[in-house]
Amino acid sequence: MSNGVIYVATGADYLELAETSAATLRAVAPELAVDLFTDQPVAPGLFDRVHPVERVHARAKLECMARSRFERTLYLDCDTLVVDDPSDGFALLERFDMAMAHDVRRASALIRQGLQEDTPYPFPQMNAGVVFYRMTDAVRAFLGDWAARFHASGQPRDQVVLKDMLWRTDLRWYVLPPEYNLRRVTVLDAWEPLDAQVKIVHSHRLQDHLRVPGAARVRTLKELLVLERAALEAEWDGEGVPPGERAAWFAGEPG
Repeated sequence: MSNGVIYVATGADYLELAETSAATLRAVAPELAVDLFTDQPVAPGLFDRVHPVERVHARAKLECMARSRFERTLYLDCDTLVVDDPSDGFALLERFDMAMAHDVRRASALIRQGLQEDTPYPFPQMNAGVVFYRMTDAVRAFLGDWAARFHASGQPRDQVVLKDMLWRTDLRWYVLPPEYNLRRVTVLDAWEPLDAQVKIVHSHRLQDHLRVPGAARVRTLKELLVLERAALEAEWDGEGVPPGERAAWFAGEPG
């Protein structure tokens, strides 16, 4: 059974992000096949195959995921860094059809949102930036339905539609541990040595140079941690909670 990774990058800026991520993947998993779907010209060497994006839009991945040539696929967003070989995740697809991780900010209305389904707190949105999936007829149909429902919904975020679909689906799907889609990298400051083996870092701060005037291009986990630590302190300062009282804040205990 063939395993492989796919990226989807429309526009030159996202192509550059995909190339950076793919280079980190190649460094830790050089034997793994890596394909790219894009509307841009691509220099040879980094990707095994390059496929055209047939419908260019902000969530073009929804159509491209169903076109993967691999029996077992890992889809990666462009704003990722692969820090350890993620290939062991393909073994999940011997028992499950799909696997992805919870999104962060799970107590927020943004991540609670669905279109039709009001799900309990333990069922938040899943983050669709790192997805393992097995290419079966049922999964291909699910991906096609996801794309169709997203376009019909008028929503800017595909996770809103995905949340409803996962609540209803008969597919066998698995929740990845956060180290396969590490969104909140400051947890690394709290983890003990045997807590986890980080595989994939996924952060919008890797796109800051595209969104924030004058922002530096972030390329490494070390650079990312500096920014995230500062942002974390700013978040807590905004709540007026000093470091020693944060655990009590989560528990609802008075300071």
